[in-house]
Amino acid sequence: MRVKHIFEIAKSLLIARSKQTLIAAIGVALSVAFFISLLGFMEGLNTLLDDLVLNRTPHIRLYNGIRPSDFQPIDLSATYTDHYNFISSVKPINARKEIHNALAIIPYLNSDKRVLGVAPKVTAQVFFNLGNIDLNGVINGVDILQETKLFNFKDYVIGGDFMDLKNRSNSIILGIDLAKKMLAEKEDIITITTADGNQFSLKVIGFFQSGIAELDKVQSFVSLSTGQKLLGKSGNFISDIQIKLNDIKEAPVIAKEYRQLFGIDAEDIQTANAQFETGSSVRSLISYAVGLTLLVVAGFGIYNILNMMIYEKMDTIAILKATGFAGSDVKQIFMVISLSIGIGGAFAGALLGYLFSLIIDAIPFISAALPTIDTYPVDYGLQYYSIAVLFAVATTYFAGWFPAKKASQVDPVEIIRGK
Repeated sequence: MRVKHIFEIAKSLLIARSKQTLIAAIGVALSVAFFISLLGFMEGLNTLLDDLVLNRTPHIRLYNGIRPSDFQPIDLSATYTDHYNFISSVKPINARKEIHNALAIIPYLNSDKRVLGVAPKVTAQVFFNLGNIDLNGVINGVDILQETKLFNFKDYVIGGDFMDLKNRSNSIILGIDLAKKMLAEKEDIITITTADGNQFSLKVIGFFQSGIAELDKVQSFVSLSTGQKLLGKSGNFISDIQIKLNDIKEAPVIAKEYRQLFGIDAEDIQTANAQFETGSSVRSLISYAVGLTLLVVAGFGIYNILNMMIYEKMDTIAILKATGFAGSDVKQIFMVISLSIGIGGAFAGALLGYLFSLIIDAIPFISAALPTIDTYPVDYGLQYYSIAVLFAVATTYFAGWFPAKKASQVDPVEIIRGK
């Protein structure tokens, strides 16, 4: 029965201070809403920015790097085995560019349960012939199906069908900025010259726009077989093996394992793109700090309102104690008031935050660098709602605990005597 009375008294006090109660609840609701919309927008932006590079980057890249020989002729001489040999201006060895036995390595990688998929690639340094001017560029020969499956290749192709790269021989997808330099249009025939001096004619079937201008100025794409033909190589020539893993966090360990197993260079995504992960972490940290600060400020607002309510309701508290309510009962009354404001404001803020996110998600975002993005990116992850609601309730709990404790210690005799 006492519990029923506690809730009834708490309800009466809330109604008696309806304006202050509403202001406190609005403060909590807005804090939660801003936290959710801010975190959702920032994480959506992080994902967008990282995907510009990370989405096109394999988790592990296998290749033969250019490096000096580990052993020099002097190291083979018995005369100098007990000496320290210092050699300067060491030139790289004449190593093969292709991966030895690549066609056997690929099935092995596909059988590894940690591997999501494998995409072979060949790279050719070429010159795009534009009248008397030659533009330096890079042509990537890719397996179009695997590139699309693992790296969302089709999302970056504009002005054409990405499957034409597989279905039409001697076709090319030009980087958008490179195409603008050449004034190239779809179905145009362009001429390229390889590093060996061989010339080829290729038909433009589309354009590639990654959103990174420095890449779009130089890189283009052809099918894997066309890339091998440009280099004058056979069908077993593979210069890069791109690997996507089920768990990106395992990339450094697995890259080291493959490096030792196959005797070739293996670069993991964390090493290649550490700056992007750092940037995302810092942006997320700032967003969480700002959002949680808003919730703490709202908690102080509730604390102040409850403090004022206690001073104004000293008579009521004295009467409650004089009629048999214990200090713990008075404390529970004010805790119910605080948590009612916190819980009500938190869930109202969650709904409002969702509406704010929808509004942000509907705002047009038009950028030539991002052709596949129409509106501002927003992440609707449930974790932001959970964190906001739980932290808001926790904040209001502690904001109400101190005033409630003070109310429970009020001496009714002193209050009544003072009156």
